[in-house]
Amino acid sequence: MNVEESDSFGDRTLDVDAGDWVSLLASCRADGYEFFDWLTGVDDPPDGFSIVAHLYNPVERARLLVRTWVPRSAPRLASAVGVYRGANWHERETFEMFGVIFEDHPYLVPLLLPDGFEGHPLRKDFILAARVAKPWPGAKEPGEAAPARRKVLPPGVPADWDPPTSTTQPASGGSPTAASEDSSTPSGTGEPPASSSSPGEPSDG
Repeated sequence: MNVEESDSFGDRTLDVDAGDWVSLLASCRADGYEFFDWLTGVDDPPDGFSIVAHLYNPVERARLLVRTWVPRSAPRLASAVGVYRGANWHERETFEMFGVIFEDHPYLVPLLLPDGFEGHPLRKDFILAARVAKPWPGAKEPGEAAPARRKVLPPGVPADWDPPTSTTQPASGGSPTAASEDSSTPSGTGEPPASSSSPGEPSDG
Protein backbone atom coordinates (compact mmCIF):
# COMPACT_ATOMS: atom_id res chain seq x y z
CA MET A 1 0.00 0.00 0.00
CA ASN A 2 1.47 3.30 -1.14
CA VAL A 3 0.71 6.07 1.38
CA GLU A 4 1.95 9.65 1.10
CA GLU A 5 2.16 11.62 4.35
CA SER A 6 2.05 15.40 4.51
CA ASP A 7 0.90 18.31 6.67
CA SER A 8 -2.32 20.16 5.93
CA PHE A 9 -2.82 23.29 8.04
CA GLY A 10 -1.25 21.62 11.05
CA ASP A 11 -3.02 18.27 10.67
CA ARG A 12 -1.25 15.07 9.70
CA THR A 13 -2.58 13.97 6.32
CA LEU A 14 -2.37 10.62 4.56
CA ASP A 15 -3.07 10.28 0.82
CA VAL A 16 -3.78 6.88 -0.68
CA ASP A 17 -5.05 5.36 -3.93
CA ALA A 18 -8.76 4.60 -4.10
CA GLY A 19 -8.09 0.87 -4.17
CA ASP A 20 -6.40 1.05 -0.73
CA TRP A 21 -8.94 3.40 0.88
CA VAL A 22 -10.63 0.90 3.20
CA SER A 23 -7.37 -0.87 4.05
CA LEU A 24 -5.79 2.42 5.17
CA LEU A 25 -8.82 3.34 7.28
CA ALA A 26 -8.71 -0.07 8.98
CA SER A 27 -5.02 0.39 9.67
CA CYS A 28 -5.66 3.85 11.16
CA ARG A 29 -8.33 2.45 13.46
CA ALA A 30 -5.97 -0.27 14.63
CA ASP A 31 -3.39 2.46 15.40
CA GLY A 32 -5.77 4.17 17.82
CA TYR A 33 -7.80 6.46 15.55
CA GLU A 34 -11.05 4.98 16.79
CA PHE A 35 -13.25 8.06 16.53
CA PHE A 36 -14.73 8.81 13.09
CA ASP A 37 -15.51 12.54 12.86
CA TRP A 38 -16.66 13.25 9.29
CA LEU A 39 -16.31 12.38 5.62
CA THR A 40 -16.99 14.59 2.62
CA GLY A 41 -16.09 15.26 -0.99
CA VAL A 42 -14.24 18.09 -2.74
CA ASP A 43 -14.97 18.83 -6.39
CA ASP A 44 -11.68 19.08 -8.27
CA PRO A 45 -12.72 19.99 -11.83
CA PRO A 46 -12.40 18.95 -14.52
CA ASP A 47 -10.93 15.57 -13.60
CA GLY A 48 -12.51 14.21 -10.43
CA PHE A 49 -13.26 14.40 -6.72
CA SER A 50 -11.23 14.16 -3.55
CA ILE A 51 -12.75 12.19 -0.69
CA VAL A 52 -11.60 13.26 2.77
CA ALA A 53 -12.17 11.61 6.15
CA HIS A 54 -11.27 13.11 9.52
CA LEU A 55 -10.28 10.71 12.31
CA TYR A 56 -9.34 11.25 15.96
CA ASN A 57 -7.19 9.35 18.43
CA PRO A 58 -8.74 9.97 21.88
CA VAL A 59 -5.76 8.56 23.80
CA GLU A 60 -3.09 10.65 22.09
CA ARG A 61 -5.53 13.49 21.31
CA ALA A 62 -4.30 13.44 17.74
CA ARG A 63 -6.21 14.30 14.57
CA LEU A 64 -5.72 12.72 11.17
CA LEU A 65 -6.96 13.49 7.66
CA VAL A 66 -7.19 10.59 5.22
CA ARG A 67 -7.68 11.43 1.53
CA THR A 68 -8.17 9.68 -1.77
CA TRP A 69 -9.27 10.64 -5.28
CA VAL A 70 -11.82 9.27 -7.76
CA PRO A 71 -12.25 10.26 -11.44
CA ARG A 72 -15.30 12.22 -12.58
CA SER A 73 -15.92 9.68 -15.35
CA ALA A 74 -16.33 6.85 -12.80
CA PRO A 75 -16.76 8.29 -9.28
CA ARG A 76 -16.82 5.04 -7.32
CA LEU A 77 -15.20 4.20 -3.99
CA ALA A 78 -15.48 1.32 -1.53
CA SER A 79 -17.67 2.11 1.49
CA ALA A 80 -16.00 2.67 4.86
CA VAL A 81 -19.07 1.63 6.86
CA GLY A 82 -17.51 -1.75 7.61
CA VAL A 83 -14.66 0.03 9.41
CA TYR A 84 -16.49 3.03 10.87
CA ARG A 85 -20.26 2.71 11.24
CA GLY A 86 -20.43 6.48 11.59
CA ALA A 87 -19.49 6.85 7.92
CA ASN A 88 -22.98 5.71 6.91
CA TRP A 89 -24.77 9.07 6.72
CA HIS A 90 -21.64 10.92 5.58
CA GLU A 91 -21.31 8.64 2.56
CA ARG A 92 -25.01 9.06 1.76
CA GLU A 93 -24.63 12.83 1.86
CA THR A 94 -21.51 12.75 -0.33
CA PHE A 95 -23.31 10.45 -2.78
CA GLU A 96 -26.22 12.87 -2.92
CA MET A 97 -24.26 16.12 -3.13
CA PHE A 98 -21.36 15.02 -5.36
CA GLY A 99 -22.58 11.87 -7.10
CA VAL A 100 -19.83 9.63 -5.70
CA ILE A 101 -21.03 6.02 -5.47
CA PHE A 102 -19.87 4.11 -2.37
CA GLU A 103 -19.82 0.46 -3.28
CA ASP A 104 -21.19 -2.06 -0.76
CA HIS A 105 -22.87 0.68 1.25
CA PRO A 106 -25.80 -0.90 3.13
CA TYR A 107 -28.37 1.77 2.18
CA LEU A 108 -27.09 4.26 -0.38
CA VAL A 109 -30.19 6.43 -0.88
CA PRO A 110 -30.73 10.24 -0.78
CA LEU A 111 -30.53 11.76 2.68
CA LEU A 112 -31.29 15.49 2.48
CA LEU A 113 -32.85 16.50 -0.83
CA PRO A 114 -36.53 16.09 -1.75
CA ASP A 115 -37.75 13.21 -3.91
CA GLY A 116 -37.24 13.79 -7.62
CA PHE A 117 -34.39 16.30 -7.20
CA GLU A 118 -32.04 16.17 -10.18
CA GLY A 119 -28.32 16.88 -10.08
CA HIS A 120 -25.66 17.15 -7.38
CA PRO A 121 -25.72 20.61 -5.73
CA LEU A 122 -22.13 20.69 -4.46
CA ARG A 123 -20.56 20.05 -7.84
CA LYS A 124 -19.05 23.24 -9.19
CA ASP A 125 -20.83 22.85 -12.53
CA PHE A 126 -24.27 22.71 -10.87
CA ILE A 127 -26.38 25.67 -12.08
CA LEU A 128 -27.89 27.74 -9.26
CA ALA A 129 -30.94 28.71 -11.32
CA ALA A 130 -32.70 30.38 -8.39
CA ARG A 131 -30.03 33.07 -8.41
CA VAL A 132 -30.88 33.92 -12.01
CA ALA A 133 -34.64 33.88 -11.53
CA LYS A 134 -34.44 36.44 -8.72
CA PRO A 135 -32.59 39.80 -8.99
CA TRP A 136 -29.24 39.48 -7.27
CA PRO A 137 -28.59 41.93 -4.38
CA GLY A 138 -26.34 44.75 -5.50
CA ALA A 139 -27.44 44.69 -9.15
CA LYS A 140 -29.21 48.00 -8.60
CA GLU A 141 -28.37 50.77 -6.16
CA PRO A 142 -31.22 52.35 -4.15
CA GLY A 143 -32.97 54.99 -6.22
CA GLU A 144 -31.45 53.91 -9.54
CA ALA A 145 -33.76 53.28 -12.46
CA ALA A 146 -31.22 50.96 -14.09
CA PRO A 147 -27.89 49.42 -13.13
CA ALA A 148 -25.11 51.99 -13.40
CA ARG A 149 -22.38 49.42 -13.90
CA ARG A 150 -21.74 46.34 -15.97
CA LYS A 151 -24.17 43.54 -15.18
CA VAL A 152 -22.45 40.66 -13.43
CA LEU A 153 -23.92 37.19 -13.17
CA PRO A 154 -24.38 35.96 -9.60
CA PRO A 155 -21.96 33.40 -8.16
CA GLY A 156 -22.66 29.85 -9.28
CA VAL A 157 -23.93 30.82 -12.76
CA PRO A 158 -21.59 30.28 -15.74
CA ALA A 159 -21.29 33.16 -18.20
CA ASP A 160 -22.39 31.00 -21.14
CA TRP A 161 -25.52 29.61 -19.43
CA ASP A 162 -28.78 30.23 -21.32
CA PRO A 163 -31.61 30.47 -18.75
CA PRO A 164 -34.98 28.85 -19.51
CA THR A 165 -37.63 31.19 -20.83
CA SER A 166 -39.85 30.56 -17.81
CA THR A 167 -37.30 32.09 -15.43
CA THR A 168 -37.39 35.42 -17.26
CA GLN A 169 -41.16 35.88 -17.12
CA PRO A 170 -42.93 37.44 -14.13
CA ALA A 171 -45.11 35.15 -12.05
CA SER A 172 -48.26 37.11 -12.93
CA GLY A 173 -47.68 36.78 -16.67
CA GLY A 174 -47.65 40.56 -17.19
CA SER A 175 -44.98 42.83 -18.56
CA PRO A 176 -41.69 42.67 -16.62
CA THR A 177 -41.55 46.47 -16.48
CA ALA A 178 -45.15 47.09 -15.55
CA ALA A 179 -44.66 46.00 -11.96
CA SER A 180 -41.90 48.55 -11.43
CA GLU A 181 -44.03 51.53 -12.48
CA ASP A 182 -46.21 53.41 -10.00
CA SER A 183 -49.78 52.66 -11.01
CA SER A 184 -50.91 55.96 -9.51
CA THR A 185 -48.76 58.00 -11.91
CA PRO A 186 -50.06 58.49 -15.50
CA SER A 187 -47.51 57.39 -18.08
CA GLY A 188 -45.29 60.20 -19.31
CA THR A 189 -46.56 62.93 -16.92
CA GLY A 190 -44.43 62.28 -13.87
CA GLU A 191 -47.21 63.82 -11.70
CA PRO A 192 -49.92 62.20 -9.58
CA PRO A 193 -53.52 62.23 -10.91
CA ALA A 194 -55.63 65.29 -10.11
CA SER A 195 -57.96 64.96 -7.15
CA SER A 196 -61.68 65.63 -7.55
CA SER A 197 -61.55 68.00 -4.58
CA SER A 198 -59.14 70.59 -3.25
CA PRO A 199 -57.35 70.10 0.09
CA GLY A 200 -59.62 70.97 2.92
CA GLU A 201 -62.84 70.84 0.84
CA PRO A 202 -65.31 67.98 1.07
CA SER A 203 -66.01 65.94 -2.01
CA ASP A 204 -69.36 65.91 -3.80
CA GLY A 205 -69.86 62.23 -3.04
